[in-house]
Amino acid sequence: MSASPTEEESVQIDNPGRTRWRRFAAMMVPATAAAGAILFGMSTGAIASDITVSGQTFKISADRLEGDGFKQYGGIVREKDGTVHPIALAEITSADLYKLCQSVRADLPGMPVVLTINAGDGKDPAKAKDLLIAMDSLDGNATFGDIKIGRDASDLNPTARAGSFGQNAEKVTITNLEQVSRYTTASTFNLVGLRLKVNVGDAAKGKECF
Repeated sequence: MSASPTEEESVQIDNPGRTRWRRFAAMMVPATAAAGAILFGMSTGAIASDITVSGQTFKISADRLEGDGFKQYGGIVREKDGTVHPIALAEITSADLYKLCQSVRADLPGMPVVLTINAGDGKDPAKAKDLLIAMDSLDGNATFGDIKIGRDASDLNPTARAGSFGQNAEKVTITNLEQVSRYTTASTFNLVGLRLKVNVGDAAKGKECF
């Protein structure tokens, strides 16, 4: 991807309405990644080998994410029964999230249940440091500053498999973010104006973030 000398060192990726990040990722990640053949193994990956995921996804949305130090590459997560899920891993050194929402379905037999967490609804956003996200999909309108696409993933994270695909940017802004995740961690997560609610039965309808 080249830029003329008069262009700023940023790349904006948008369509009328919203960007389908799944399609963008499909162009960026080699097709064989889905089989995990060229992805780093969990025992040597950014997610420790003793971490197992529940197998259940959860949803995260935000009006806007502003981040510094963005990296993205492929990976896998495993359930306790050994089921493997290829995922996209994103690292963000620091992130501000405005109007953050997180939801997860926790249905009981015959009873819909949705757990929701909201934060950063006021002038102060939720803040995360050393954010690591293992995701299935990400939708939104994105602007990258000083992006480099097609790097060797092991240059972005030394535990990644050499020769696998990676990309990074100095800054990233994503608006209308909608993300389906399997695992998230951060060294600190400051949830300003935290609201947690368990929605049960009829009250659970329509309470997921999207």
